[in-house]
Amino acid sequence: MPAPRNARMTEKPPERQAPAFGLDLFLWPLRAASEAAAAQAGGFAQLMAATYGTPARSDKPAWTTPNRVRLDLSTMELRDFSTSADGVPTLVCAPFALHSATLADFAPGHSLVQTLTGHGCARVFVSDWRSATREMRLLTIDSYLAELNVAVDEIGAPVDLVGLCQGGVMALIYAARFPEKVRKLVLAGAPIDVEAETSLLALTAQHLPVALFDEVVRLGDGRVLGQRIIDLWRPALNGTDSDATLQHDCSNAGRAAELRQRFRDWLEWTVDLPGAYYHQTVLWLFKENRLATGRLTALGQRIDLGAVRQPTFLLAARDDELVAVEQLMATRRLLGTPADRIESAVEPCSHLALFIGARSLAGSWTKIASWLRQSSST
Repeated sequence: MPAPRNARMTEKPPERQAPAFGLDLFLWPLRAASEAAAAQAGGFAQLMAATYGTPARSDKPAWTTPNRVRLDLSTMELRDFSTSADGVPTLVCAPFALHSATLADFAPGHSLVQTLTGHGCARVFVSDWRSATREMRLLTIDSYLAELNVAVDEIGAPVDLVGLCQGGVMALIYAARFPEKVRKLVLAGAPIDVEAETSLLALTAQHLPVALFDEVVRLGDGRVLGQRIIDLWRPALNGTDSDATLQHDCSNAGRAAELRQRFRDWLEWTVDLPGAYYHQTVLWLFKENRLATGRLTALGQRIDLGAVRQPTFLLAARDDELVAVEQLMATRRLLGTPADRIESAVEPCSHLALFIGARSLAGSWTKIASWLRQSSST
């Protein structure tokens, strides 16, 4: 196996101060433990005990764009938004990190799906990840990669693969494991090399013991219960600036109120994560940085990012409170893709605004849609 292309920078970038609040709940329970100075698993258990139990469920967020379920798998519903049977399929790999995949189709004017289909990508699909039941508690990263592979085979390889945040990590692993099945690759707001620069997610994972992560799973009877984490962080959620995230025109008061309520509803509804998958993601990807350093094994093979030679587009958020820009842009030196076939852009926005912000969608995402329509040889 050739050595991974992951030469490190000689100077460490200046450390960024972690903000007091981030929107991605994937590591929130551990941040809560840190802020409560609960350095041991026992202290964390005391902090969380009052919030765990049988969670109440709110209504699942609705999809904006008409679609149908193309495949009904154990880990996901593969949603088909296609407007034509012709063309290269575009598969959006949504994040599986406690919130709904409707992030990819949030609202009119705030929908990545509508941006792609409206700018020439006629065959668009989204991975709608299922909330983990107790029977799913032992599912692993391999379980999700295997069913992502089934989805690709169903819609017809090679596909254009678009990975959002944690879904971008999954998309990159998949592209390295099955390079012949991916024509083009888009990674947006994805923490690929967590050692390239500091960030909230990386700092939280690296400085807290594995026992705390495992305690989250134990308290959820083998799962991470998203609704209980939401309950713990409700005061912070109430202070979220939805207007800045959505980048919308507030002049229409009725429309603005509707969007704010939709955003609150989206934040309230969560998915539960399998404990095994959560443990692997935190330990292997965030604490040990195995993907970027060539030490990750997936579906029986060592993942070599040098095997990824497809045209790639990297999209980062300048003001991302969770994923540092360089954690994504470092991907340039890890891939086997020639430098002149890697495009990149940095949007002046926060993490979630990268996916649902009106200006972000009209800007970089419109450019990405045009880029996807081009032949992979250009």
